[in-house]
Amino acid sequence: MSFLSLLDPGPDAGLAALFASSFLAATLLPGGSEFVLAGVLALRPEQLVAALGLATLGNTLGGMSTWGLARLLPQKADTTRLAWVQRHGAPVLLLSWAPVVGDALCAAAGWLRLPWLPCLLWMAAGKFARYALVAATVL
Repeated sequence: MSFLSLLDPGPDAGLAALFASSFLAATLLPGGSEFVLAGVLALRPEQLVAALGLATLGNTLGGMSTWGLARLLPQKADTTRLAWVQRHGAPVLLLSWAPVVGDALCAAAGWLRLPWLPCLLWMAAGKFARYALVAATVL
């Protein structure tokens, strides 16, 4: 019996914890969803597709919640500091997975009123790529 098997409460619990961890990690709260993904895949490699999907979905929804909250803020300030985000638009959200700056990019995109669907798609693409890289290192 391995140490990891002692921590395994069952196949669905790991996926639920992965979704919650990935959602919270995409908000301003600190989190380590990559470690949760690695643990799920180490215990249940057959759950690769479900784990990648749930991690990406949770992290993207967390990023979009930051986008949505920032969109609610009044846009009274000068936006020149966000000119780079404004100039490049939603594709900058490919970097939304990056620690520290990722949350700021999601918030900037919402505050600048960038359209939600392109933001969602670019954000999901970047987050999926990060989780796929983590999975590739585990398996």
